[in-house]
Amino acid sequence: MLNHLAAAVDSDPRFSGIAHLRASTRYYDAVIDEIDGRRIRVGEHWLTDWASCNYLGFDLEPQIIDSVEGELRRWGTHPSWSRMLGNPALYPRIEERLADLLGAPDTLVLPTITQIHLSVIPILAQQGTLLVDARAHKTIWDGCVHARGLGATLKRFKTLDELASLLATDLPGPVLVCMDGVNSMTGNIPRIGRYLDLCRSHGAVLYVDDAHGFGVIGSRSEEETSPYGTGGDSIVRHFGESYDDVVLVGGFSKAYSSLLAFLAVPTVLKNRLKAAAAPYLYSGPSPTASLATVLAGFDVNAERGDKLRADLYRMSTRVLQHVRGLGVFTPNTDDTPIIELPIALDRDLVEVSELLWRRGLFVTLAPYPGVPRDQVGFRVQVTAANTDAQIDELNAVISELAAAEVFQSARETSAS
Repeated sequence: MLNHLAAAVDSDPRFSGIAHLRASTRYYDAVIDEIDGRRIRVGEHWLTDWASCNYLGFDLEPQIIDSVEGELRRWGTHPSWSRMLGNPALYPRIEERLADLLGAPDTLVLPTITQIHLSVIPILAQQGTLLVDARAHKTIWDGCVHARGLGATLKRFKTLDELASLLATDLPGPVLVCMDGVNSMTGNIPRIGRYLDLCRSHGAVLYVDDAHGFGVIGSRSEEETSPYGTGGDSIVRHFGESYDDVVLVGGFSKAYSSLLAFLAVPTVLKNRLKAAAAPYLYSGPSPTASLATVLAGFDVNAERGDKLRADLYRMSTRVLQHVRGLGVFTPNTDDTPIIELPIALDRDLVEVSELLWRRGLFVTLAPYPGVPRDQVGFRVQVTAANTDAQIDELNAVISELAAAEVFQSARETSAS
């Protein structure tokens, strides 16, 4: 019976593309035996890591690594209470510092963003309406489908005009508009002020998952070291918006290299979630080491985060300018460190992946249906821990692939 279930998964079109890559490439379930900065060893093969989401390089930062031992001796490896029962003092310290960084009224931290979407979206939606951006991350969609099963109405939109049309209809409330911040594949930054204007004029709440923006983009100012802004305080502050009618979701597992996630919400809603959200009530907490590295990450961010973001921007734009100069298509129009490179429609992703492996690049493959058929390809992520020599090597391989007509030709794109 279990073998039958496994066969059913492999033949399911929702999973077959990924199952094929898992069976046919070396980029799925890779066992990484060793790291050396942004170099990794898989068996006998050394590759440069372009699949890391540790955008600020905090995973390799000695000051952050050294912060762990003292907290481990104080709290043990894992305080096993659910947050409902008891919270090590690390938790309120994190929530207070996070609220201060974000300029938010209050924050609530839970282990992962996936847990947040699955538990919090149904609580917020109740028997109302969910309007979901078609480009939103699958984990948002999963949370919305769960809410639909509990009685909410679920609709998708592709454009601002479609969202406006939906909001203008008679929808059961409350109404929650769900979307990504910095998109995890295109790297683009939605102009959330436009979405907020629509939501506020129709009494809706905007729910934004900025997993890839938190720590990278932030408040704009005359003192900024790059167009990413200052502080890494996420998309709401990046556009100078308030938190009125906004639920901001983010995570520390990307830029802060730590297992923890958060919601920025008013205290009254935070207290409601403390009584209703399953991860707060029942889940084991993040390990002590992650709580310690979050707090140390706040310190490093305050001391030199903007310099790291300047380095990150400079190296990211080196790659993007090279790609654009070759006439190669990438959907990234906002110069973030997430660079998706769709391959030509007549090229095979497995074949391309083998060439990348032989050239020593460890990347994220993007198969259908994870991305639309015309965007199948691979993604590279630049981090502040990469080097200019590694950027040179990456650009050389991109040039080689472009000469072999592996990529799609550049075309017009537009930011949302």
